[in-house]
Amino acid sequence: MTPPTNPEAVPADAAPAEQAARVATRLLDDVAIRRAFMRIAHEIVERHDDLSDLYLVAIPNGGVPLARLLVENLENLTGARVPLGILDTTLYRDDVLSTAERPPLRVTEMPSSVDGRLVVLVEDVVNTGRTIRAAMDALMDFGRPRAVQVVALVDRGHRELPIRIDFVGKNIPTQPGESVKLIGENGTLDGQLEVLLDRRDRSGADAAAPQGAE
Repeated sequence: MTPPTNPEAVPADAAPAEQAARVATRLLDDVAIRRAFMRIAHEIVERHDDLSDLYLVAIPNGGVPLARLLVENLENLTGARVPLGILDTTLYRDDVLSTAERPPLRVTEMPSSVDGRLVVLVEDVVNTGRTIRAAMDALMDFGRPRAVQVVALVDRGHRELPIRIDFVGKNIPTQPGESVKLIGENGTLDGQLEVLLDRRDRSGADAAAPQGAE
């Protein structure tokens, strides 16, 4: 009896059409990302009359270049340079013990305490909300903020925790098996950025959507 095949497995010697079972679609290009973060900078300024206690905190890896862009935009709008920290959430995730391998730690650079500050967490893609929850827990090691708000370039839904996004670049409804990623040049987060949707093409046809649509 022939064993049942696994539709998720693609043999190394499979035909090109089978090897291309997953397709990547560009959802946002660099221009659209920059436009979205300029709009978010305007929204932050409009919502908060006094930015003197504002403190941006980037969640690595994707949140770092986005937070730096937001710092520049806010400085262009107000003339003030907002402090920027980088906060690794790895050890604060509630699923860190459920994986067989210990995830690598990433950089944390917090220039000062967050006591009494309006902290704005900056993330690239928000899905279940667990990373944002972990970031809020990690913040408590650096003081007690006056309030915490969240900026996300992409909100793809599928919340498992009651996390609200205060400032969002784009809402992108997705399926659970799909992946949304922020990447830069040569697969890094340097240079021009773009957001890609990676999904399985079950029809075998070209499933690409319009490029760079915001």
